[in-house]
Amino acid sequence: MHHQPLILITNDDGINSPGLHAVVEAVAGLGELLIMAPTHQQTGASRSYPTRIDKTIQATTVPLNGRTQVAYTAEVSPAQSVALAVRELAQRPIDLCISGINYGENIGSGTTISGTVGAAMEAASFRIPAMAVSLETPHEYHLSYSTEVDFLVAGHFTRYFAQEILTKGLPAGVDLLKIDVPASATPQTGWRIATMSRQRYYQPAPAEKDREDKSRSFNYRVHIDRDILEPGSDIHTLAVERLVAVVPMTIDVTASVPLPEIANFFNQS
Repeated sequence: MHHQPLILITNDDGINSPGLHAVVEAVAGLGELLIMAPTHQQTGASRSYPTRIDKTIQATTVPLNGRTQVAYTAEVSPAQSVALAVRELAQRPIDLCISGINYGENIGSGTTISGTVGAAMEAASFRIPAMAVSLETPHEYHLSYSTEVDFLVAGHFTRYFAQEILTKGLPAGVDLLKIDVPASATPQTGWRIATMSRQRYYQPAPAEKDREDKSRSFNYRVHIDRDILEPGSDIHTLAVERLVAVVPMTIDVTASVPLPEIANFFNQS
């Protein structure tokens, strides 16, 4: 009989990301760790399922407290990493999936573009409680494995909410938590339950014409319209109040409008 919970750790930045390694360090001791992540950077992959790829799982290791921890990787998307872990690697039910810690905050209406969130949503589709954790970082670090980014505080909040979920589960009607940590946060920084803003936080920007690597020529910048920013939203909580934004999410994306009203709108008798 297994007494330790089984924790799946994944991300969209890749198996070699210091953000993923920070999660491993943060939650060590809370349960048995099953680490499965894409081989390479998959930012913006959402919950995609590419078909023409090699799904062969490779064993590897990641650092843990000065030692190494067995991990697994494949040339797949974040969502596929979760599916492979569930179907091919886990020998018993997974109690919690943690996706992250992502280089860059995932807030606003573009959240569903995120592979970090996509992996957590995929776990939720298997009825696994999940959390997607992201750290506010400057744009230039988003596709990097920079060691200049300190994930220690984000790891603190990751462990806190992981422990809470493992102890209590998620509230009824909640399938996953999206957690975004300000760059300025300390362990004493407050957290707040927030809604997802309807604003698009990352705005497409003109491509850099002199960039040699055309595959990375799609550019973006942060833009916040403070005149219409919703109080209590994830953007407002993180960017204005400088608190940790915790958004309870569900994979049921049905509009929260009485269905008879929709029927009447379209003149259904």
